[in-house]
Amino acid sequence: QVQLVESGGGLVQAGTSLRLSCAASGRTFSGYIMGWFRQAPGKEREFVARLTWNNGITRYADSVKGRFTILRDTAKNTVYLQMNSLKPEDTAVYYCAAGTIVTMVPSTYDYWGQGTQVTVSS
Repeated sequence: QVQLVESGGGLVQAGTSLRLSCAASGRTFSGYIMGWFRQAPGKEREFVARLTWNNGITRYADSVKGRFTILRDTAKNTVYLQMNSLKPEDTAVYYCAAGTIVTMVPSTYDYWGQGTQVTVSS
């Protein structure tokens, strides 16, 4: 069983940065695909970024490409989402997830964190 705990959300102004963290307990992320998703009020949960833990390959949604970076710290068994140049439309609850299939589809991920709120004011 993998338990994921996110942290780092908050209220920030447009144009600034935040770094979200996702720490695992129960086992390492080795062999997993780590994903970040977000869900705004009244909208479906959407893919933001993913990282294949074993080789570091990443992929991003077009809406965040060039602004967000997904990172890993293998020693701390933690994955991060560095968010720069934040926009009001980035406002959402952000979720960390772990799965074994390389996809952008939320339902294919097996484990989820509790979510952390990110609010970007204009």
